[in-house]
Amino acid sequence: MWNWIHRLASPKRFYHFAGSASRWFGIAALLFGLPGLYLALFNSPPDYQQGESVRIMYVHVPAAWLSMFVYVNMAVAATVGMVWRIKVASAVAHASAPIGAWFTFLALATGSLWGKPMWGTWWIWDARLTSELILLFLYLGYIALHNAIEDRDTAARATAVLALVGVVNIPIIHYSVEWWNTLHQGATVTKLDRPSIHWSMLVPLLMMAISFTTLYAAVVLRRVRCEILDRERRSGWVRELAGKADV
Repeated sequence: MWNWIHRLASPKRFYHFAGSASRWFGIAALLFGLPGLYLALFNSPPDYQQGESVRIMYVHVPAAWLSMFVYVNMAVAATVGMVWRIKVASAVAHASAPIGAWFTFLALATGSLWGKPMWGTWWIWDARLTSELILLFLYLGYIALHNAIEDRDTAARATAVLALVGVVNIPIIHYSVEWWNTLHQGATVTKLDRPSIHWSMLVPLLMMAISFTTLYAAVVLRRVRCEILDRERRSGWVRELAGKADV
């Protein structure tokens, strides 16, 4: 297992692995996303309190979950790249940032759409919403810092430090509804006891969560392939690939 992971640290090996893996993740995203979306929109019942607006949950919750998951993945990859000087790990971190920013924006946008009929306002400085907004700023700060530094290795180290510092915001987002008195509802799925959500809603929600996760995997692998080609453009194997593409 460790030998396989060590071999993937090679940009050339990871490039070929990412090509095939991204296709399978993309197929999985469709296989889970299309039926999940159908069940969410047409088969799941309306909530007894929220009515039809509960259907926003099937996009909002997976997007919010991915906003945190991608950031943690980005921070871990950035740390691995900084400590062990693994180029592929730094490429994964850099490729993850824009994707995580879009998931965070989607979570905030759909949360506002849900908040208007439920709370009577598009936005409120609730602990969960505010900490999620800070997460978006962390993503944008990561992207801006990376683009501001010309030297690639220096940029990787600087953004890795920023990513590590920002990790402290992840538990704040997750536990904000428990630590403070907020308008945002508490956890209904990730609980120690049984989830307080009916299976007719739980199944499409989990399917959408899997679809969003595999979609992230497919997109980030494609972006990493482009990043590897850019970093290794002077190496022999990339020139060989370019030569085959010209034929």
